[in-house]
Amino acid sequence: MHVAIVTFDGFSEIDTFVALGLLNRLEDKGWRAELASPAAYVTSTNGVTVQAQRPLEFANDADVVLFGSNMYARALSSNSALLDRLTLDPLRQTIGAIGSGSLLLARLGLLGTMPACAEPAVRPWLIEAGVRAVDEPFHARGPIATAGGRLATVYLAAWVIARSAGSDAAASALRYAAPVGDEDRFVAQVLDALRPYLPDAGH
Repeated sequence: MHVAIVTFDGFSEIDTFVALGLLNRLEDKGWRAELASPAAYVTSTNGVTVQAQRPLEFANDADVVLFGSNMYARALSSNSALLDRLTLDPLRQTIGAIGSGSLLLARLGLLGTMPACAEPAVRPWLIEAGVRAVDEPFHARGPIATAGGRLATVYLAAWVIARSAGSDAAASALRYAAPVGDEDRFVAQVLDALRPYLPDAGH
């Protein structure tokens, strides 16, 4: 399972690295999550510079593609030269976004009439783009999902795992990251939120 975490300058560290860490818990099952970027190095919203692991076009062939929030999301959503390098296909890929990353899904024509989750600061941008913003931590329709709030990256990563490897695998990854002594409540909270959007729930 190849996972592309699309990473542009201005990326959110929480969105990016928490998802990367959780998804790579399944490395023994053949999963590999990597940062896909348009440049060799990208710098986060807080000035952390990291080396890209894959070119941006890796996302076109990946099984899973995730977009995190980005401080430059509005500008990125208008950058046709950049986004036209992406040819994503929900018929063969699982695709998700967090917060302002949903603007990029809208620009790529992937949301359709689906609502998007977003924190208050991002909602006006989504509405401006013709997207219905909802006050929820997670929402999915088929292979497309959005999450709202930095720590909602946990919901998005667990949903990706549960869709392809099952709820037990998602619970195991979540338990690894859970606060000590609070594992059962933490895992149950996330999986309860995801359950209506998993394939076995009829969605």
